[in-house]
Formats: sequence, structure tokens, C-alpha cells
Amino acid sequence: MKLGLLLGAAVAPLAIAGAVSAEEIVRTPDYNDGPVTALTEVIVTGRPVLRNRADDVVPTLSYDLEYFQRFEPLTAGDALKRVPSVAFLSDVLEYDGVRLRGLDSGYTQILINGDRVPGAGVDRSFFVDRIPAELIERVEVVRSSSANRSGDAVAGAINIVLRDALSLDGGYVRAGALMFDDSEYGQWGQTLGAVWGGQVGPGRLLVGANMQDRRNPKFKFSERYDEPNGELQNVEAQTDVRDGTDYSFNAAYQVDVAGGELALSGLFVRTDRFQDEDSLEYEGGVQTEANLAVVNDNDLDILTDNLSLDARYSRDMFGGKTKIKLGYAMIDDDQYEFEYESEYLRDGTPYPDEDRFTADAADTRIKDEEWSGAVEHQRDLSGATLEFGVQWAMKERDSLIAEAPRIRFNVPNAPGVRPVVPPFGAFEAVPGGDSLIEETRVDPYVMLSGDRGALKWEAGLRYETTDITITDETADAADRVTETDYGFLLPSASVRYRLNDTDRLTVSAARTVRRPSFDRLSPAALEEEFGDSDFIGNPNLKPESAWGVDVGFERQLGRRGVIGVNAFYRSISDLVEEVNTGAEGSAGEGTFIYTVDNVGDGKVWGVEFDLSTPLDFIGMETTGVFLNYSWLDSEVEDFMGTRRFNSQSDYVLNFGFTHDIPTWGAAFGATYRKQGEAAARVLAEEVRTSYGADLEVFLEKRVASNIVVRLTGSNLLDASKDEVFDKFGNVEDQIDRKYDEYELETEKGGPVYQLVARMAF
Repeated sequence: MKLGLLLGAAVAPLAIAGAVSAEEIVRTPDYNDGPVTALTEVIVTGRPVLRNRADDVVPTLSYDLEYFQRFEPLTAGDALKRVPSVAFLSDVLEYDGVRLRGLDSGYTQILINGDRVPGAGVDRSFFVDRIPAELIERVEVVRSSSANRSGDAVAGAINIVLRDALSLDGGYVRAGALMFDDSEYGQWGQTLGAVWGGQVGPGRLLVGANMQDRRNPKFKFSERYDEPNGELQNVEAQTDVRDGTDYSFNAAYQVDVAGGELALSGLFVRTDRFQDEDSLEYEGGVQTEANLAVVNDNDLDILTDNLSLDARYSRDMFGGKTKIKLGYAMIDDDQYEFEYESEYLRDGTPYPDEDRFTADAADTRIKDEEWSGAVEHQRDLSGATLEFGVQWAMKERDSLIAEAPRIRFNVPNAPGVRPVVPPFGAFEAVPGGDSLIEETRVDPYVMLSGDRGALKWEAGLRYETTDITITDETADAADRVTETDYGFLLPSASVRYRLNDTDRLTVSAARTVRRPSFDRLSPAALEEEFGDSDFIGNPNLKPESAWGVDVGFERQLGRRGVIGVNAFYRSISDLVEEVNTGAEGSAGEGTFIYTVDNVGDGKVWGVEFDLSTPLDFIGMETTGVFLNYSWLDSEVEDFMGTRRFNSQSDYVLNFGFTHDIPTWGAAFGATYRKQGEAAARVLAEEVRTSYGADLEVFLEKRVASNIVVRLTGSNLLDASKDEVFDKFGNVEDQIDRKYDEYELETEKGGPVYQLVARMAF
């Protein structure tokens, strides 16, 4: 029924646009010279779009927006899920924190136009679902490190390159409807956008704006036992609807000034989202009113603003080329959450007679601002190129996490009206919730690069210095202000050797770091953070460091295809792990106070394969296929022995095809994604997570020389997220396998359909 409605809706714009003749607007795309016209992004090209064969010495996979465009991704996260080794540990249909090579998001460096951007996450990660896909020019997966980039890239880096003033000559508008699967006829949303680029005054200007509705309706079901294969205690049925709208505006201007080139750019993104979770808990697993034990209403209101401003000036001087950069990036995250809970079986009298009511509320405000700059110089030497410079950044992260006093009262078991819920009292900061983190980095570097015949190479040194001051108003007076500093020397080297006209070999080695998460630096005491035990942070934590190597082989297939395989290894030192201080916890005997310290080592390894090629070698030049598969593994020692790095998926698989029918001006294609199981073990809890497969399909029709319409469907297999939780009261019980609770949880989301039209002008 729903698909029929969409297909019917698709006929109308096709019929209307079909009246536009090709003679009215005739444009010929040029794939080789000058700015890329908007038309090349919206028409059916008659040939598949493939991965780029990057010319970088450092192993890099490059994907233009057109590689993802036909599946109409809403966000950068939707696009990134198709590239090798990118995993997510999000809810179904959510793609926020990139886990490159399956590792925690804090091990992956997210760059926008080559620069770091602050994120709201305590692990310094940036949620890529905050960037609308419409802003992207290309995405680069940088597998190793170079001296001229930040060393916070143990797993690698994702560089999201936004359109600049030279990207477009002309413009386009985009409009469409989205249908989400959470009612009989679906919930509808819209997406609107426009981009234009061209000559303005002495320079070139690009401006763009985008608005898109986002909705993610899910159903969760949990079964809780006293232990594995034990007695069923209760079940919980939950609906979780995330509904919001993203707004974005971007601009770029490029102009010649004083013998050099000045480039100015800005990006603003607003995420306005409301998350509504409602659940019913039933005793004994029997879903009747007589067994209804708890009714819970948990709502979260989110308003997040991202702002990024950038100025770059480059000019030939001092015997080479000098670049000066100045940037400002900010994230302002405001979240208000409340939870109402009604209990019905505390005295055995069933619903609707309520026994007790509880209300909680929390307000979280995080503002992270970062000023950055760089002075860099590059000059040619005899047989090589020398590049050196200094990059700096000043960060201020102001966090206020406050809670209102809990409201709780018993309700008489006689018929009548429940007492009026009083308003929440004054909000007060939670332990560790009122803090200011000031961080200053000054990172000089030097790098040599060159090529000789079939060999291309680069080698460099980077020295990163960090000074941190933490002011925590919730800590004891003696620990309220703490300071620490450290420095790391980060060498890197890469070589690429052309074996013949089609084959090349790449070898890279580099040292990288991962700075500690903000929540692990706070010296505030958190009661019963791990089961019944307490936790206190360590402001003197040092970064983890890693030595890594990548070895890759790549072959060109025909004129445009490419196939590659890459093996990687990381040896990580000074892992940040929880340790027992030996002091008794606030809950008394048998509990402890835990902290974190730099202890132990770990290693990560894997093999990555990718293929992107047209099938012209069998006479199907308008059919393209793509396949990437990453096998991932790791090893680390913790308080219970050997395990993988927490939540690292054991594989990531993507494959699909696109097929163009030039005589019809049409195309279609599909992509399939599957992510392997991930396991995590922390103090007092263990979890195993697995995901179902995701299938996406698109149909595309050119209805005029400058108009294309696409119908896409996502999550067509109704993918589920399945989790198994082993919960314990304390670490001793965890080691002895004395369960506090054993839980099975399944989360499902339905398909999402989009009907989108693009018109170039």
C-alpha cells in the first residue's frame, strides 16, 4: 500500500517535467576541465560512478559525492556507511559516531576540509550525522598519518571535503518527500535545498542552504532473566521515536588578493530533535493489565548548533609557497530530559491503581569552542619538496550537567485522582557536571616528499604539545583546579611504488596518539558508577600512543575500475583502563572506588579489500559494481583476561551495483550492508551487539536535460539491532559469574522511502 502511494506520487512529477523539451535548456557537462557544473550532479550520465584512484602517497580512498548521491543519503553518516572499514554502534537507522576499523569513535579523526572540528561527545568524537550530505564534495578515508595533519588518528582519519567556490558553475535545487514507517499510511517529511556557484565581483562565490526532516521510529523489546537459562523476571515493550529537522547554510568565496589567493568559507548546521521513549514493563513476561508493573515516559529535547568559519591565504614568497590559516569552530549542545515513571504492583494491586510515582529531570549544556591557526611554507629542493610549519589550537569546553531533585510520592490504592505532580525544584550540577576544560596545542612539523621514476615518497616529523587546565566546581576544593601537559614526537613515512602501468604498492608507517576522554579527566567522585562501586577520574592521564603500519596493493581495472587490498597493524601503548584504588566505596563493604590510569598495551590488525569497476570487460559498460569487505581483530588485557577492543565489529561488508539505461535516461541500483558482531566488557557489565542486514534500492529517471527524479528505499529488510547484557553487582560477582540480571534486547526500525527531484540551472 505504502509503496503504491509512492509510485503513484512518482508519476506526477514525471508527467509534468516530461513537458520540458531538451531544446529549452541544453548543457553539456565537461568531466575534465574547469568547475564541475551542477548539471553533472543531477543528470543520468550513462555510466557508473566509481571510487577515485587517489594520487596521495599516504594510502587514501577518495569518493566523490556522486558515488553516494544516487542513494540520496541525508547525512555524511549515511554516505560513510558504504565505505570500507567504517562501522557504527548506533541505534537502527542512526549513523553518528564513526568507528573506523571497528574501534571506538575516539580513535578516528574526523576532519572537515582537512581541519579538526569539536564535537559534543566526551571522547572528543564528532557525530557525522550533523553534516548534511548535500554539502559534501568528496569523502576521503586516510588510512595512515602524515606530519602535516593532527596525530589523533590511531585508526585513521575521515576527511569530509565540502564544496568550495570553484565546485560549481551554475546551481541546482533539490526537493523531495520522505515517508517513515510508523503509522498505517506512514509519517511524511520533506527535504529542500539549493546550491549556486559563480562569478561575483573579482572572485567566485558559492552559497547553499538545506532543510531536511529526520525521523527514526523504532520498537524495542527486552526480556530480563535472573541469569542465562534462568527464570524470566519481566519483559519491557518500548517505542522510541526520534523526530527532528536539520537546517544548514554554507558559503565560500575565493578571490585573488595582493598577488595571492584568499579563500573564505563558513558552515552553520542546526539539529533540532525530539526523542520520545515510552515503555511498559510486565512481571513474569505476561503482557496483560494484571501484570503491568511499570509505565515509563522518557523524553529528550535536543538543540545543537555547529558553526565553522575558515580563512586561508596562500602566496608565493620566500622562494616557495606560504599558507596562512585561521579558523573558528564551535558546537553548542543543549539537551533537556525528563522521565516520569508510574509503578503499579508494589503492593500486588493491579493496574489502574497506581502505587508510586517518580519524576526526574536533567539539563545538559555543552559549549565547545576552538580557535585554530597555521603558518606553513613549501619549497622545492633538488629532487624533493620541503614543507614545514606550525599549527596551533586553543580550546575551551564549558560543560554544565544539572539535575533537579527527584520527585517521588506514594499514591493511595483507593480509587481517586493521583496528586498533582509539583514542579521540579532548582537544578544543581551533578558530580563532574560543572567543568571548564582549557586546552592549548602548538604542533610544529617538517616533511620531505619527492618522486623518482616509479617511486613516490614522503617522510616527516611532528611534535605535538598539549597544555590542559581543568576547573571542576563539583570536585573537592584541593582538586578543583588541575593542570597537566605533555608532548609527543610523531614520525611518519610513506612510499608508493608503481610496479607497472596498472599496479602499485603502498607502505606507510606512523606514530599516532589518542587523547583521554573528557569524562575520564574530571576528579569528581561518582557514586555507584560501576554497579555498586564508585569512580573518580584522573586529571593526570596521558594519551595512548600507537605505532602502526599499512601495506596495500592496488590494481587498475580497464580504464576506470580499481581493486585494492590493504593490511594494517597497530601496537597501542599506555591504554587507559579502569583500576581499583583499594579504597572502600560509598555503598560499604564489598564495594570499591575505581579510577583510570595508563596501563597495559593492545594491538589491532586486519585486512581490507575493495573493488569498484564497470563491467565493460564483458560488454556492460553502463553497469558498475562495488564491493568492500574488512576483516578486523584486536587483543587487549583487562581485569578478566584477554578480549578484543570494546565493541569492535569482526567484519564490515558492503556490495552493490548501479545500472544506467542511457536510451531511456534512467538508472537503478542496490546496495547491501552487513556489520559483524561486537562485544564489550567493562566493570560490572558485558554486552554483545549484532545487527541485521541493510538493503537500499534506487530508481532514477531523467525527465528533461536538467531534471532528474529519484525514488529510494532504505532499510528494506527491516534490520534489527540485537543486544545481550550480562549485568553484575560488582567486579567480584562478574569474575565469579554471579548475575544481577541477564537481559536480551531487540530493536527494530522500518523502511524509509524518499522521492527527490533535482533541477539544474
